[in-house]
Amino acid sequence: MQTSTTSPAGAPPTRTGGAFDRFFRISERGSTYGREIRGGFATFFTMAYILVLNPIILGSAKDKFGEQLDATQLATATALVAAVMTLIMGVGGNLPLALAAGLGINAIVAVQVAPLMSWDDAMGLIVIEGVLISILVLTGLREAIMHAIPQPLKQAISVGIGLFIALIGFVDAGFVTRIPDAAKTTVPVQLGTGTLTGWPMLVFCLGVLLTVVLLTRKVNGAILISIALMTVVAVVINQLATVKNWGLTSPDLPSNPVAAPDFGLLGKFDVMGAFGQVSILTVVLLIFTLILSDFFDTMGTVVGVTAEAGLLDERGQVPGLGRVLLIDGAAAVAGGASASSSATTYIESAAGVGEGARTGFANLITGGLFALALFLTPVLTIVPLQAASPALVAVGFLMMTQVKHIDWERYEIAIPAFLTIAVMPFTYSITNGIGAGFIAYVVIKAAMGKAREVHWLLWGTAMLFLVYFAIDPLEQLLGLK
Repeated sequence: MQTSTTSPAGAPPTRTGGAFDRFFRISERGSTYGREIRGGFATFFTMAYILVLNPIILGSAKDKFGEQLDATQLATATALVAAVMTLIMGVGGNLPLALAAGLGINAIVAVQVAPLMSWDDAMGLIVIEGVLISILVLTGLREAIMHAIPQPLKQAISVGIGLFIALIGFVDAGFVTRIPDAAKTTVPVQLGTGTLTGWPMLVFCLGVLLTVVLLTRKVNGAILISIALMTVVAVVINQLATVKNWGLTSPDLPSNPVAAPDFGLLGKFDVMGAFGQVSILTVVLLIFTLILSDFFDTMGTVVGVTAEAGLLDERGQVPGLGRVLLIDGAAAVAGGASASSSATTYIESAAGVGEGARTGFANLITGGLFALALFLTPVLTIVPLQAASPALVAVGFLMMTQVKHIDWERYEIAIPAFLTIAVMPFTYSITNGIGAGFIAYVVIKAAMGKAREVHWLLWGTAMLFLVYFAIDPLEQLLGLK
């Protein structure tokens, strides 16, 4: 296949190549096959932890009847949904946005939903949530809300996600940890275990330094090179020294690289079962919580990643947004139908964008690797978080640069932007940050006598966020707790 010769990302292409180039608009977006492939690998390796983490979160919880989900089956279902939906997003949405079981949503399912009903019933609620989100997309409401957001708030969402994803990298690597007995101190987190100790921490620190040096020198493949080299270093260290604190994924060379997939969880859901276990009001509140979390996590991720990729149009809109959101809604349904929790667009896709990915072609690589993971999980999960997390820190920096576009002299937009940026990392939630920014924006506009300047959809969304933040006292008031 003939490939194209392109200028750096963002510059006009010099000529077009073959069918893949034209279909995915690789040259048109100033990218190359090399960048897309590197981006696909980078995205996979920064989010492959979900193959381990999702089975831990869901598999360690019990439903109302004391039943637990099988960890092996969960790993298979997680990889399958991630592979299929990432490929569909690549072909249908043509954006470098990978999907997998959503963190946060799976915790809600494990902690809040499953203890009230059976696992089948809980996953049925996920299917309902996905269907309702898809209906919102088909009616145009979800897209309309995204279009109603002022451009400075969109930029703030991107910046907040940058800080959030950097914090994820620091926490995943163990560079930032909770203080064991935080009640005895006013400081909630600390550096390492108080100090930086252990071989894994050395791998992370060297990885960060290597990544930023390569980025500064504008080396092609900087993020992927860093992940690969530091994984090799981690494997060597693990062979020569006794290391027990790698965390979720350890760089152990597997004795058997092949693992047979177990599809036993597919189809294990019941969309009506929850209504026989708890009150209708409780079901409504649970679905509302799931929808709001999924809805705005995806919104923030899609806006932030596409903005970083330079793909927003002249009006600041995401290209093909309706298709992207519909695929994301279908991913939620697929996650529930496979009993692996709602699948959603991953912020770690920004690692692929940082590597140069600009099209859905990168998803073919990421999705293909998740498909391989169905059979080669022992091999593909040897990348420790300490080797992959430096990519998240570097991408956090890249996304942070958009802060320069916000007018900090206009308090009516600067304060909501600040709250959006600050609340995301400080509460470890994209949804919380968006909610704080929306509420502040409409309140300040109203206080300034400019209520009519606020789109009615933002007013409605802000009201929903008020309910979302007050969900606990509302449940107590209604006698649900």
